[in-house]
Amino acid sequence: MGRAFEYRKAAKLKRWGAMSRIFPKLGRMITIAAKEGGSPDPEMNAKLRTAIANAKAQNMPKDNIEAAIKRAFNKDAADIKEIAYEAKGPYGTLMYIECATDNGTRTVANVRAILSRNGGELLTSGSLDFMFSRKAVFEFDKHNDIDLEELELELIDYGLEELEEDKVPQENGEDKEIVRIYGDFTSFGELAKALEERGIEVTKASLQRVPNVPLELGEEQMDEVATLIDKLEDDDDVQAVYTNLA
Repeated sequence: MGRAFEYRKAAKLKRWGAMSRIFPKLGRMITIAAKEGGSPDPEMNAKLRTAIANAKAQNMPKDNIEAAIKRAFNKDAADIKEIAYEAKGPYGTLMYIECATDNGTRTVANVRAILSRNGGELLTSGSLDFMFSRKAVFEFDKHNDIDLEELELELIDYGLEELEEDKVPQENGEDKEIVRIYGDFTSFGELAKALEERGIEVTKASLQRVPNVPLELGEEQMDEVATLIDKLEDDDDVQAVYTNLA
């Protein structure tokens, strides 16, 4: 989405962390991962292990993580489900809005209201099937002791489609060098295991919607779309917003 957006995102994540706004979102994903994987033990549940790694990367306290795992097996706890909505935003932007909620009626009403107030609208489910590809995406810090060419060749056998180096803006104005790898979403488990076996500490792992035809916008248009994304992400039930922005 461009460097200006990345700086804005970094500041937002820092604010979320300070306000503990992001912890409930991470907690829901941990609860879902524990429940779907059928085990509270991350060693026996790859999806839970990944969810915990993502939470730790955002400095989520250990007590919060353990509480989220326990909720998955508490019969009295609310039943949290994952729901994805498809939408159209300003200037031809397309969006997948992934949510985790115990009340779908509330969530869709909130999402629809945010979209309508900011130049967007919900689309019929399945409208964006051919506009995005679902990918397994992993990120880790770049280290000189990792031969990326060799790693790329090794991971092809586990479903790797692309490996790229990138620089992510930080709050102090400096850039952090990272490595990002992509594979088909069906290869998520194999890629995660392969990275783990090689001692690579993943800082972020997720199933993402990647646009097949990225859209370029001007700075002012980007700001308007970013405002909509911010408002969607501020909703407690919204876990992630994926767009077709370049």
